[in-house]
Amino acid sequence: MPIKIPKNLPAFDILRDEGVMVMSSQLAEKQDIRPLQIILLNLMPEKIKTETQFARLIGATPLQIEFTLLQVSSHVSKNTSKDHLENFYKTFDSVHDKKYDGLIITGAPIEHLQFEEVDYWGELKNILEWAKASVHSVFGVCWGAMAMLYYFHRIEKHMLNKKALGLFRHKNRKVNSHFLRGFSDDLIVPVSRWTEISTDDIIGNSNLEILLDSDEVGPCLIEDKANNFLFLLNHLEYDSNTLKEEYVRDLTSEKNLELPQNYFPDDDPQLNPINRWRSHAHLLYGNWVNEIYQTTPFEIEKIGLKHP
Repeated sequence: MPIKIPKNLPAFDILRDEGVMVMSSQLAEKQDIRPLQIILLNLMPEKIKTETQFARLIGATPLQIEFTLLQVSSHVSKNTSKDHLENFYKTFDSVHDKKYDGLIITGAPIEHLQFEEVDYWGELKNILEWAKASVHSVFGVCWGAMAMLYYFHRIEKHMLNKKALGLFRHKNRKVNSHFLRGFSDDLIVPVSRWTEISTDDIIGNSNLEILLDSDEVGPCLIEDKANNFLFLLNHLEYDSNTLKEEYVRDLTSEKNLELPQNYFPDDDPQLNPINRWRSHAHLLYGNWVNEIYQTTPFEIEKIGLKHP
């Protein structure tokens, strides 16, 4: 089944050409089923790239999904046109009285700031409180995951001595997890961050469980089963060239920046990177969507209601 997105969204043609099943609103309305309602809070500067990356993964599942794009209104985006935001994005004021099956909160390049210093922190706290009551399952990614861990569990992020950048081997710590169905015992995950979450802080919290981690860069995927939250500290959604683009960008301000680890063939930035994480990206997001489908109420207005 396809993902439902506006026909004039840039991702529509990109994903259709890749073979992802996409559906216009007009065609979706003719189908007599309830599509899953998944909303993406996009905090990244280059919103078109990010929305396409997540739509690609969500759209690969065998379910019809209505994909909504959300922005914060307390921050002005400098890298995405005003027309694009006005045409395709909603603000919290327009969705806070609705319920959703799933919410994804992306990363954001603001790791050097304390959470309270972020200009949209107040708005994000309101979104998180709303999501806890009005969204069946919430999936935080990188900074978005760290913000959720801090807000709900008071777990701090810690600055690294140097940026963790590259491809790192990770271990599957819970092979019977619904979210890791089909995962290898050992896998490659793209990492791009200046901060980390302490393993001891996660282990010391009885509500949290580490599903994936790395000896080199620590926890990767963490589950909060009681709240139906999932935290991914790294970037399985990345395209093949995303780390390259970040490396080239950062070179303008950091001349001694190290190459992304294990990324370029023979550590030669002139060679095209080989994607070694795509299959696990599709598995993770497919498993998440399937878990939502299996557990969310058919009557969407019942999301958040407590039953004996």
